[in-house]
Amino acid sequence: MASPVNGLVLAGGKSVRMGQDKSAIAWHGKAQQYYLADLLAPLCDAVFISKREAETGNDHGYPILADSYKGIGPYGAILSAFAFQPDVAWLILACDLPLVDHRTMSFLMENRDASSMATTFQSPADGLPEPLIAIWEPKSYGLLLSCLSNGYTCPRKVLIKSNDAHILQPPDRDSLMNVNTKEDFAKAEQILITKALHHDGR
Repeated sequence: MASPVNGLVLAGGKSVRMGQDKSAIAWHGKAQQYYLADLLAPLCDAVFISKREAETGNDHGYPILADSYKGIGPYGAILSAFAFQPDVAWLILACDLPLVDHRTMSFLMENRDASSMATTFQSPADGLPEPLIAIWEPKSYGLLLSCLSNGYTCPRKVLIKSNDAHILQPPDRDSLMNVNTKEDFAKAEQILITKALHHDGR
């Protein structure tokens, strides 16, 4: 029987290249971290928001999961999630994906392979597996710890090294667009405007 799936929205990044907090950008009428958490809520058993430091209370109704592995970015967030609940799968979703939508996340869940280490998408940009829009299964925890002890702090390298990831083609290539710079921001904004106009014109 497949393990339950928890959602984890990565909202602890420093957003240095963007120049503003990516988790707070209101692409869809609310801060991105809450838009993503709301997106995951119907698909997951529980949803958490990942932060670098502990904060009191909940964040818009979502419990906060602070990094217990400090200074190693998303890798630390994934490890912290497994340290908190090692027997569930974790659906990781980064805040720099403003075009991700319900269709994409439902597709990921529907095509989950719980026997693999992880289920993820192939990046349209470089053909490599996407580690931060992925379902990491409990069996990946040991490998993540092992790779960390060997100096790895890149979750993508773990997916490649394992040769055990179930890799999907995204139903919409735009949905995997990363936004890390002001140039990316402008491009994503234009795509969202175009999609909204297309939808309204139906």
